[in-house]
Amino acid sequence: MMNDLISDALTRIRNASMRKLETTKLLHTNAVEAILGIFKAKGYIEEYNVVEDGNKKFVNVVLKYDENGNRVINEVKRISKPGRRVYRGKDQIKRFKNGYGTVIVSTSRGVMSNEEAHKSGVGGELLCSIW
Repeated sequence: MMNDLISDALTRIRNASMRKLETTKLLHTNAVEAILGIFKAKGYIEEYNVVEDGNKKFVNVVLKYDENGNRVINEVKRISKPGRRVYRGKDQIKRFKNGYGTVIVSTSRGVMSNEEAHKSGVGGELLCSIW
C-alpha cells in the first residue's frame, strides 16, 4: 500500500518527462488534482483530465515540451514528506528560483502557489517545488 500519493504523482511526472513521453497516468486524489491545476496554470503541463475506471479514479496528464522538443519541467521535488513535514509562515513564503520556479503550498484556504499564498498573507505546508 502506498502512503504518499503526492510523491508517487511527482515521480511519475518526472520520469515521464525525462523519457519525453506525451502522457502519463496518475492515481487520483484531491491534492494531486489541485497540484495539477497549479501546474497547468503556470504552464508546466498541457492538460489533465480525471478518468473513472470502475470504482477507481485516475488522472491522465499531457506533458508540455517547447518548440525544440525540450522538456519544460527541469526539476520537480517533494518538500514536505510524511516523515518530516515542512511548514512556513506567511512571511517566509517568497519567490522561488528568482521567480522562475513555483512552490506549491497547502494552506487553510486550499492548495495554492507561493505567489498566491504570499499575496493572501497565509502560510502552510510546503508540498513540492517545480521549475
